[in-house]
Amino acid sequence: MSNAPQGFFHNVTVRRFLFKTRHILALALLVLLATVMRPEWLPVAFAVSIFGQVIQTWCLSSLVKNWELTVRGPYLLARNPMYLGRYFLLLGFVLLLGNVWAVVAFTVIYYVYMLNRVKREERRLRKNFGADFEKYCREVRRFLPNPLRIGGRGVWVFEWKLFFENHAHWNILGTLAAYAALYTYSLLA
Repeated sequence: MSNAPQGFFHNVTVRRFLFKTRHILALALLVLLATVMRPEWLPVAFAVSIFGQVIQTWCLSSLVKNWELTVRGPYLLARNPMYLGRYFLLLGFVLLLGNVWAVVAFTVIYYVYMLNRVKREERRLRKNFGADFEKYCREVRRFLPNPLRIGGRGVWVFEWKLFFENHAHWNILGTLAAYAALYTYSLLA
């Protein structure tokens, strides 16, 4: 694999710019999507995004950021379940294009982004949590959830305090507002 995508995703300036402008960029993409979307895909796209939102909400409701190695909830099934949830959340919007090549391109770009971001995070977690993180890595897969662990102790965790601290409510509202806007636009167009 070329170093160009990795260099792009590791570039601190690019990452800061995207973070600072994420709301403006999301709104611009939403407006653009409204003009080219295939409205007949709205129900399927919404269902896929909600599936991703549920995963992401579960993650945010069990994640204690920066203070502990979170080894509960969906983090017992996969080390990076939030990225899996975010993939499906965004995939729903891509499906509105009604184009298989857009889905393929999104999947490849998202995978490269996710892989690079996870590598950065794992370096930090290794530094902060040492042997505990190494043990976690041996026991839990990086991306693909282990369905055999679903019935295990500590998997079904949901804490309202973390839900609000990690801004899960804003994520849900943002997703619902985006789909409401797209649906309204499709009725008016």
